[in-house]
Amino acid sequence: MSMCLVEDASDDTYVLDILDIALAPALPRLGDQVRWDMDTRLKEAVDLARVTCRVIMKIGPVKMLDRTYPLPDLLARMGARISGDLRPPVGPWKQTWHLRIPRAVPVARHRIHLHARTVDGKDFFALNIPLDFSHRYHLAAPAPAHLPGFDGHLSWSL
Repeated sequence: MSMCLVEDASDDTYVLDILDIALAPALPRLGDQVRWDMDTRLKEAVDLARVTCRVIMKIGPVKMLDRTYPLPDLLARMGARISGDLRPPVGPWKQTWHLRIPRAVPVARHRIHLHARTVDGKDFFALNIPLDFSHRYHLAAPAPAHLPGFDGHLSWSL
């Protein structure tokens, strides 16, 4: 996976002001864990348990997913959770999430649009996330001689 850029598509009217998002590692594979560090500022108090996230996942022009999840449920699906107070005060808000990339994600180039809203309908944040799972696997060394029929290129000869 390659994460070239997580684009903050929010504007000044959004409740969450995103200062920085850092992801590591830069090239995880399907099934791997990604560390997501987010440094933000809340412009008003929000009940994070009631924030909803609309997730749209596209492969090229084809929409593969269009669902809405409560923020805690979306994070739980990825193996993470909100740390700290679910009703943080106005001001700095930092989160670190260890997200697990599902193995079931198709091998392709994806574009994820993530738009979150508060319970009273205010825009919370908006992100555009390009993901590239179209990598190819290669052997680093020739196959051992004890594997008859294996030609060393991830294909079997008959």
